[in-house]
Amino acid sequence: MLQAIGLTSAPRRDCPPVVDDLTFEAPPGSVTALLGAPGSGKTTALRLMLELQTGRGVTYFKGRPLHRIGHPAREVGVLLGDVPGHPARTARGQLRMLCAAAGVPASRADELLEVVGLAGLGDQRIGTLSAGMDRRLGLASVLLGDPHTLVLDEPTKGLSPREKSWLHGLLRAHAAEGGTVLHTTGDPKEAARAADRVVTIHRGRLVADQAVSDFSRTRLRPRVAVRTPQAARLAAVVSREARAARRSVEVVAEDGSRLSVYGSSCAEVGDAAYRHGVPLHQLADETGDAGPVAVPAPGVGGAQVRGAGGPPVRGAVAVLDRGPAGVPVRDSVAVPVRGSGGGPIPGSGGGGPARTPTAVHVLDPSGGPNGVPVRTVLPGPASTVAISQLPPPISVRPARGPLRPLRYELRRLFGVRTATLILASVLVVSAVLSVVLARSGRTPLPDLLVAWPDLLPLPPAAFAAGLLGALSFGDEFRYPALAAGRGTIPRRIGLLVAKLTVSAGVALLLAVLSVLVDAEALHLVYGGDLVTVPAHAPQLAASWAGLSVGCAWAGLLGAGVFRLTVAGVAAVLAVPVLVVPLVQELLAGPAVRSIAGLPGRLRELGWLQWPYAVDRWAMAVVRVVAQPVGLALSLSLSILICAYVFTSLRGRARW
Repeated sequence: MLQAIGLTSAPRRDCPPVVDDLTFEAPPGSVTALLGAPGSGKTTALRLMLELQTGRGVTYFKGRPLHRIGHPAREVGVLLGDVPGHPARTARGQLRMLCAAAGVPASRADELLEVVGLAGLGDQRIGTLSAGMDRRLGLASVLLGDPHTLVLDEPTKGLSPREKSWLHGLLRAHAAEGGTVLHTTGDPKEAARAADRVVTIHRGRLVADQAVSDFSRTRLRPRVAVRTPQAARLAAVVSREARAARRSVEVVAEDGSRLSVYGSSCAEVGDAAYRHGVPLHQLADETGDAGPVAVPAPGVGGAQVRGAGGPPVRGAVAVLDRGPAGVPVRDSVAVPVRGSGGGPIPGSGGGGPARTPTAVHVLDPSGGPNGVPVRTVLPGPASTVAISQLPPPISVRPARGPLRPLRYELRRLFGVRTATLILASVLVVSAVLSVVLARSGRTPLPDLLVAWPDLLPLPPAAFAAGLLGALSFGDEFRYPALAAGRGTIPRRIGLLVAKLTVSAGVALLLAVLSVLVDAEALHLVYGGDLVTVPAHAPQLAASWAGLSVGCAWAGLLGAGVFRLTVAGVAAVLAVPVLVVPLVQELLAGPAVRSIAGLPGRLRELGWLQWPYAVDRWAMAVVRVVAQPVGLALSLSLSILICAYVFTSLRGRARW
């Protein structure tokens, strides 16, 4: 069951709200269509329901608002547009990555590819999929968590009739299993053909909430479509003959030479045209759209219920009355009531007689224990309630992070060929550069092993580590698969830790491979005499590992703060180009103080007692950090971490 109560968007300046006091229900086991012309507020209503936009109101999914559902992907499936996936990622890779985000097994991806008819296209890239195939992939991503409720925005837009028929069949199959389906559409014929219930809105307000049979009877009318160069003459002839035969026929002149004839048939119109010599270019039976037809719901429409001296009750009300044989009849869905004016409940909203309800259901949006909404029944013929609260405000909450962030990040990184191509290219460039530098014999061996000439601000491997780190967040913002409707990604600590861990691991792997490949290239070209184990190898290895990991983290944090891959790369290059010269300037001149004995003083200061063998490693780390490059990198990382934490706190980041 999906219940939307009092949805109202925040007005902009002097403009009225796009959605104004919209209330409806989507029952389980059926397909509900939210119908409206372009600009009527359909998408805004969905965004309010999903808490993607500020406003007022409340939406319950099986009795709970979305922010109180522990795992939303397993309860509500959302598709608000095309699949926001990397165009170079395969369909199977996209679903496997989203499986990690939803916390479901990776085998679920292959199952859903079979369900949506993409079993043979699992290895095809997203960028090469047609509109129909892309929509099928979107439905597969929606169904990953096996949700009870599906919320889809214009799912058939741009599809062929065959694809539309298939999609509606899939939605009906989901509803037949007890699920709830709500989708928007601007085509009344499609709504009548594919939905069980149609909710019509116009300019953000509810016009009608009807079963599809009632909708077809009141909104869709059979007509005869006629095209003729003598439209005015034919209209006069048909109208004159209808009056003579005392038949109710309506002739509407459309644009150009087209007529719409209601209350007649093709045979009658064709015979009239033949008798009067009117040429016809088209004559066909069609179903015409009569436009939004307001169908007032009993007990709804600004009803204000006031009590007989009782305390005010906050929330929304549903009025019950007694039908034949005393059977309770629901006169309205739960609707928010504004103000607290007096007077009985009006009748059917169209001027009917006022009645006294036999019972009033009051729905408290604030909820009871565990956030479950509380429904209070106030029985009795004289039961009256005073409502004194607007619908609760809707606040946009931070997007949830993936349930398995480390697995998600690994699949995101290696799901496209970009990372592999960067790794292979950098190893080749590093080997060639190392061989060229060794030819002159003036480059020290440590610089040869990492291929770091004086002309470059960073070794190729360290720069590649920074580039991969920048792509880690840059691609997330460019293709926001985790929070498509928000256009951003969740600021979650778990996701950040996973990205830092994976980027550090890739940087270390790249650092080791580059040294091994460079050493092998030097050995192959110049023989074994050139490559030896340098002095202070552990300290050099720690410095090289620290530089690689530091560049990766600088690129990652820079892209995370500024939401651009280019910003991450700029943060990496800023360390040797800007920060290192500044640090060298500050450290210029001889040192008059020594840090010898620092580990012992730290042991005396703290309450932890570590082994004395750790002192040597601690001093090695301090010496590495004290170097100009190490100090500049540490300073840059500290600034970037503070900036990321600040921007995350502004967005109320959580685990």
